[in-house]
Amino acid sequence: MKLCRFGEPGSEKPAVLEGEQRLDVSAFGEDYDERFFGNDGAARLSQWLGEHRQSCPAVPAEARYAPAICRPSKIICIGLNYKKHAEETGAKLPEEPIVFFKATSAVSGAHDDLVLPRGSTKSDWEVELAVVIGKLARYVDEDAALSHVAGYLVHNDYSEREFQLERGGQWVKGKSADTFAPLGPYLATSDEVPDPGALNLWLKLNGELLQSSNTSDMVFSVPELVSYLSQFMTLLPGDVISTGTPSGVGLGFKPPRFLKAGDVVECGVDGLGVARQQVVAPR
Repeated sequence: MKLCRFGEPGSEKPAVLEGEQRLDVSAFGEDYDERFFGNDGAARLSQWLGEHRQSCPAVPAEARYAPAICRPSKIICIGLNYKKHAEETGAKLPEEPIVFFKATSAVSGAHDDLVLPRGSTKSDWEVELAVVIGKLARYVDEDAALSHVAGYLVHNDYSEREFQLERGGQWVKGKSADTFAPLGPYLATSDEVPDPGALNLWLKLNGELLQSSNTSDMVFSVPELVSYLSQFMTLLPGDVISTGTPSGVGLGFKPPRFLKAGDVVECGVDGLGVARQQVVAPR
C-alpha cells in the first residue's frame, strides 16, 4: 500500500494512493500516527478497503499532499552514512553511526515551500531514504530489525550549515527550522520495498542533477541502523529514521553552493515518488 495524507495544515486527512488516484480513507477512523502503526494499521486498513473502497471519495487532484504521516515522536537522523559523501566532506568513515535529532516541528508536506530561516546564508539539501517504525523496537537483533519497519518514504534533510557547524553545540540547530523535514509524498509499506539496500535516490536543483546514488553505498544498512538505535532508545511506532544522504550536497562543492529564494528542489527514491519544494525567503 501507499499511504498519504491531504488537506491544509491543521485539517489533514488520511488517504491511499492507487495508481494516479488518491482515495480519502478518513471514514476508516484513524490517521497515520503511533496508534495506527502500533496496531497493525496497514493490514487493518487494507482489509477495510476491500469492503469499503467503492464508498471512498476521490481526493481532488489539486489537494495538497500533507506530510505522509502524522508528526512522529522522533525524527532520528544519521550523519555521514554514505561512503562518497564522507569523502566529499573530507571526513573519516564513522566506526559507529553518527546519530542526531531533528525537531518534529520541522515536518512539512512533500510539495510545500521550503522557507529559509531568518539569518540563513548556507541552507543545503540532502535527499534521504527515511524508515518509519511499525512496532515498538527495544534491543532488537539485526536479523529481526526489518520486521519492525512499517515502510519507507522520501525525506529531504534540509540543513543550515552555518547553524549546524559554525554556531557551536549540536547539529540539531541547523536541522530543525520549520519546513526542513518534508516527508513523502507517500509512505510505501515495507512489502513494496523488498530490499531497502538497493534503491536509487537522486536530487535536482533547478533541473540540474546534483545527487545520484544508491543505498548500497551506505556505511550502515537499514537493519543495522534499526538494531543499533534500539540499543540506546525505544523506537515507537511512527518514529522516523532518516538514513543519511549521498554525495552532491552544496557543502561539498568548491566553492560551496547554497539555496536562495526562487530555487526549486526536486528529489526522489525508487518506488517512493518525487518531492518538490520551492525555496522562499524568510517569513
